Amino acid sequence: MSDLLRAPAEIKYAEELDWLESVDDGPKPFTWRLSPKMVRLFVLGSERSDGLDRQIAPKWFGDRSFVERSIVTLASDRGLLLIGDPGTGKSWLAELLSAAICRNSTLVVQGTAGTTEDHIKYSWNVSMVIAKGQSRQSMIPSPIMTAMEAGAIGRFEELTRSTSDVQDALISILSEKYISVPELDSDNSDNIVFAKPGFSIIATANSRDRGVNDLSSALKRRFNFVRIPVVTNKKSEAEIVRFRTEELLRRHRIELDVPPTLLDVLLQSFADLRASAAAAGSDDEKLESALSTAEQIGVLEDAILHSNFFGERALTAHTLASSLVGSLARREPEDLAIFNKYLHGVVEPRSKEVGGSWPEFLEGGRDAIATLS
Repeated sequence: MSDLLRAPAEIKYAEELDWLESVDDGPKPFTWRLSPKMVRLFVLGSERSDGLDRQIAPKWFGDRSFVERSIVTLASDRGLLLIGDPGTGKSWLAELLSAAICRNSTLVVQGTAGTTEDHIKYSWNVSMVIAKGQSRQSMIPSPIMTAMEAGAIGRFEELTRSTSDVQDALISILSEKYISVPELDSDNSDNIVFAKPGFSIIATANSRDRGVNDLSSALKRRFNFVRIPVVTNKKSEAEIVRFRTEELLRRHRIELDVPPTLLDVLLQSFADLRASAAAAGSDDEKLESALSTAEQIGVLEDAILHSNFFGERALTAHTLASSLVGSLARREPEDLAIFNKYLHGVVEPRSKEVGGSWPEFLEGGRDAIATLS
């Protein structure tokens, strides 16, 4: 795992998954590696009432009902569509579910305007076709077809960004559970690829992408929708940020002090900016950033790496503010004006009243705006 830039969940948590499988005596649907209860436990972490000999740390932070409904959907013959704002952890949840159920989360199709039917069905090895003709050996199966043949979970990221032709092709796969290969001889059974038990699809879609390529009613009927809301509970968001921070420090092998007070400053600053965006009268008065938890983690990662490589190996409020402005100010001069207003109207009064890390945070924000202006 050490030589991988980013290990998929089934490799990263392989030892934990092996242990869970060894003690799992619950009923398992189809070819699942873990029972539904163990899948939920792997994703959300264990509790004392679970009676396990070891603690399983939570990996996704959200409402238990979302995870349970997702698991139940995958145990049926319907697809699962995780929908929500950017940065709400949809893809991470899909990866964890796939890793726990079939120990393979890498059968992924990325939806874009350039995604074609070949990406979800099959294509051909041209040199083999020229040499030996079209056959199953010269076919290149898509990740979805591979999942069908293995009875595994296929993933489709950003479904609403793919064209209607691709979405229509997906309807057939979800309904009929097979893919026809008309190029092969109809007398040969190889011209149809049937899905094995356990096959399902987890798709994700951003709620902000409405109107890009809206899903048809027919495709919507093939999915169970699970809407993942933005994390607004400060305690839950703090847990996510701390979890990702510890993971970041381990991955980069960084020994760096991250004071809890600075995590509080980061959480509060995002809460302030979200409140400001909610009260804004127009898009010009809102940051272009979605101000998601994922972006919050990105700001912290930038600040930690900067402190490690160019600072005094300790995270400071000045560096954190600089990272916040540098990471989230994407439009000039609109976003810089919004940050300037926030610093003057919110952070400056708080610096005088509360003190602590806020005066240094104010100075770092002003310096960053001056640099970008």
